[in-house]
Amino acid sequence: MKRTKKTFNDQQVSSDRESGAVLKNSELKWGPSPMTLMGFIAVLLIVLTVVFSVAFFFGDLPSDCLWTLVEARTFHAKHSKVSEKDILQPLTVPKDKLLGGLLPTGFDETSCLSRYESHLYSKSLQHKPSSYLISGLRRYEALHKQCGPYTELYNRTVNLIKSGEYSSDSSVCNYVVWISYSGLGNRILTLATAFLYALLTNRVLLVDPRANLHNLFCEPFPEVSWLLPPDFPIIDQFSSFNKKSPHSYGYMVRNNVTGNSRIPSFLYLHLCHDFDVQDKLFFCDTDQTILHKVPWLFVKSNNYYVPALFLIPSFEQELNNLFPEKGTVFHFLGRYLFHPTNSVWGLITRYYQAYLAQADEKIGIQIRVFSLGVSNFKYVLNQILACATKENLLPKVNLNEPVANSSGKTKTISVLMTSLSSRYFEEIRNMYWQNPTVTGEIVSVFQPSHEEHQQTEKLMHDRKALAEIYLLSLTDKLVTSGWSTFGYVAYSLGGLKPWILYKFQEGTVHNPPCFRATSLEPCYHSPPYYDCKKKTASNNTVSIAPHMRHCEDNSWGLKLFDRKGKM
Repeated sequence: MKRTKKTFNDQQVSSDRESGAVLKNSELKWGPSPMTLMGFIAVLLIVLTVVFSVAFFFGDLPSDCLWTLVEARTFHAKHSKVSEKDILQPLTVPKDKLLGGLLPTGFDETSCLSRYESHLYSKSLQHKPSSYLISGLRRYEALHKQCGPYTELYNRTVNLIKSGEYSSDSSVCNYVVWISYSGLGNRILTLATAFLYALLTNRVLLVDPRANLHNLFCEPFPEVSWLLPPDFPIIDQFSSFNKKSPHSYGYMVRNNVTGNSRIPSFLYLHLCHDFDVQDKLFFCDTDQTILHKVPWLFVKSNNYYVPALFLIPSFEQELNNLFPEKGTVFHFLGRYLFHPTNSVWGLITRYYQAYLAQADEKIGIQIRVFSLGVSNFKYVLNQILACATKENLLPKVNLNEPVANSSGKTKTISVLMTSLSSRYFEEIRNMYWQNPTVTGEIVSVFQPSHEEHQQTEKLMHDRKALAEIYLLSLTDKLVTSGWSTFGYVAYSLGGLKPWILYKFQEGTVHNPPCFRATSLEPCYHSPPYYDCKKKTASNNTVSIAPHMRHCEDNSWGLKLFDRKGKM
């Protein structure tokens, strides 16, 4: 096992594609002599035998052959030298690059390789998007094309910001603008939530251009950008928006401004963890009726508030139609929206091919520690190892025998670790390097980066973080840290039910050290807990929503799950 830590900068993998040989049949002539004809046929049979043999071992076979040459665990569309083992692989049907109709056609594939190549790396979708969701996405794309940046309708609606007043017959386009806030995991979750709200309310989603998202993700909608133009009239006010802002909906409710007959041209929605009671009215049907009249809504959040949208009665039927399986909301929205740019996709594919592709099993371990300290490090390390071995994710090591006895083929396991610190990686790598496993497996441990500190919205930091999220989603089994939105995104994108480590608390030893997630859905950490009818606080949310539970890693949080209990 190699001792050297593998980083993104170590990778140099060629993407050149070999060209296949083109065989041209020369025009043949022969005389009327039977002996000549018989001789020609014999020679022709010999030549065809040789050509077929050469094509079989060194080139491409015709598509209608029963067997095909497959390069083991290499997913780029390129050819390479093949072994006898490769030749014996049966022909398989290509995976669906449109993900069951989830993705639209019409893009230049070379401009965003991940959009149509990701299916080659990830497992086939275990869950299928509903036909209603697919139709809804196609309708949304048409609306976005009609109302997106710099279209005639967009320009007309922007002018309403300057006038400060709105008339219902001025435009057919309404917008929700997502304002960037918090770390990458939170940004991905809240952006997906804002898009779902746009689907439910027939609005166009536009994205804060200050978030560097165009350097992380490809455009998800055909022909028209989702980025809010940088010349937008009030873009310089985004940073100052908070729950005390005069344009905040909660502020207007507190000051009885909503009773005014004049409809404002825009409102700010403060849906962060520190929102007030008045801000929580966003999740009430009556207030949604008021908000429906406002052409521009600006939203800021650091929470995945999808579960609360399911508590709004007017959205319930539409959500049921879009997502018959409640535990797949972010899984589908994430696979639809978030396609890494070519630069990030290069980080992902080079690392995957170099260190993960050839392993018999790939295990992901994502570590996020909110409380630092020497004693904390030892506790968390022991917790990780206890979880991985107790759940049979990783083999135990033999501390007494210097050499493992192995017979036959040795199973290989690649462990992908992600953490701001390199210390966990070093300890676990050394453990499997210095000691054989009890059952004879060869365990290799890798960590792409260790940034030491979170650097929110720093481009290269975010690129590495996104690459690591995606790499984790490509593993076979996954261990994540409680409360970590980074982990939520990884397992939900990958369609994985992870083992989640209990969040570290000083002096607490959890037994068991981890638990299995009940669904693919992320946790909503700060639910509103508000009864819209009684206009008072309420903790009865779970009992009125049969497809909702408290989060395993957050006792007051909420998450969606499939009532069938099969995820």
